[in-house]
Amino acid sequence: MLHGQVPRVRDADGEGVEAVVIAVASGKGGTGKTTVAVNLALVLGDVQFIDCDVEEPNAHLFLKPVLTEKTPARVMVPEIIEEKCTYCGKCAEVCAFNALAVIPPNDALKGGVLVFPNLCHSCGACFLLCPEGAIREVHREIGVVEAGWAGAIRFAHGRLHVGEAMSPPLIRQVKKHIDRTRTTLIDAPPGTSCPVINALEGSDYCLLVTEPTPFGLNDLVLAVEVLKVMGIPHGLVINRCDIGDGGVEAYAKQNGIPVLMRIPFDRTIAELYSRGINIVEKDGDYAEKFRVLFKDIKSHVETDRGHQRKRGHG
Repeated sequence: MLHGQVPRVRDADGEGVEAVVIAVASGKGGTGKTTVAVNLALVLGDVQFIDCDVEEPNAHLFLKPVLTEKTPARVMVPEIIEEKCTYCGKCAEVCAFNALAVIPPNDALKGGVLVFPNLCHSCGACFLLCPEGAIREVHREIGVVEAGWAGAIRFAHGRLHVGEAMSPPLIRQVKKHIDRTRTTLIDAPPGTSCPVINALEGSDYCLLVTEPTPFGLNDLVLAVEVLKVMGIPHGLVINRCDIGDGGVEAYAKQNGIPVLMRIPFDRTIAELYSRGINIVEKDGDYAEKFRVLFKDIKSHVETDRGHQRKRGHG
């Protein structure tokens, strides 16, 4: 494969297509994001599924993968070498996250350095800039990355340890399982904060799952603004499309955002979901709808890549 060439894979119809990384996200929780991601993966079959909602992963409940790999997720945090430290305060001064506090010595106290590991972003500034070389970096476990197979689907997810404050380092380690030669689905965390940014980074397309309510619209607007800044093409799936109001549809039309799929409020889907059963496994019509959804996403991605190539040659 030539350097810079995007690999080609086979889609559900056996046609050669460029491999894509599709993130499935939502501005708020409870919109059906994981349901859409899982059913899309099942109709495609030979794909990767990366669950980046590491604070509360649940895609495995529906895909039921056999997990054969388990790797501790670690970050580097500072440890003070007391015999070298002069309590100059440089480490606390350069730490942008207040993960270090220096207590200077006086007549009654020797002095000390307090390290707050949960605030540390592992930037290494304190280690690099300590004038006395009194800081070393040590590993701290924050969670675990598990991987395996759900039939033909390559599966990976992360589990953040209870009480951990920051999930982005674990998300980045989960995403190391992405193989760019295969089409990948990323189940992103809900919201628009740092974990979502880390999950979306590097995606070719983002499928936003929303609901037609004022709350859904408010959080959808925030999510769209994030995607605009990141330069990621995107489209909508409107879940429970026959309840609520028309605000989401109007917003999508005004901003030129394609609505790629509408899912009605359906008791059958809810009953199957409550038993961990996926709708595409029971309803052929829905299976076809999800295949069409992927074809639409593929078309948007290929159009965007075409524009990028033209700009590159220009």
